[in-house]
Amino acid sequence: MSKVEPRRRGWVLVVQGGMNLQAGGDYFYIIDGEGPKEFNYRGHNYFYSGHVQAHANQRVDWLDARNICREYCMDLVSMETQDENNLIFRLIQQNDVPYIWTSGRLCDFKGCENRRDLEPKALYGWFWSANRNKMAPTNQVPEGWSFNPWSQTGHKKVRQPDNAEFDINGTSESCMSVLNNVYKDGISWHDVACYHQKPFVCEDSEELLRYVANTNPNLRL
Repeated sequence: MSKVEPRRRGWVLVVQGGMNLQAGGDYFYIIDGEGPKEFNYRGHNYFYSGHVQAHANQRVDWLDARNICREYCMDLVSMETQDENNLIFRLIQQNDVPYIWTSGRLCDFKGCENRRDLEPKALYGWFWSANRNKMAPTNQVPEGWSFNPWSQTGHKKVRQPDNAEFDINGTSESCMSVLNNVYKDGISWHDVACYHQKPFVCEDSEELLRYVANTNPNLRL
């Protein structure tokens, strides 16, 4: 299977190759005749690193994944609605992706220590780093959802997040990954130590796009 090679035009990722659009509810896939897929959902562009030639063989830690996304005026994906979450789950399922990084992050760094509203952090301390929005408490079904996307099991055989690696080597599981049936639990959210190497999904960053548009008025985005 051939792959399409992305190129940069200013700050915009442009995928070369013959494409056609395939509708699907509020999103559409941009499908190259012989290669990988990029997609758009409610005005946001996304890509999976494994479908982009420049990143197809990359497995990187959470921070490197985020920095790669930001090179394209994007950030790691934030699944803030059930529809968006299901879109990413379908991508993982249909392409047999073992796991991906998301922008999910635990507020356990400097500046978080005095935030009483984040305690206990395992329940209330998670947020989407791409836009700094807090996640729903991890033991609750998010508003507007029909299920809790956090897994009910993991390394310690307890519901996620469980910070399991801290008990093994003292490393906190401060980043959020979507795992594909790693613990015989289907596709679900897990807390993972940020140093692990994984592929990733990038999503348009409205903040970065606005910044580039404001500082480069003659650039077509």
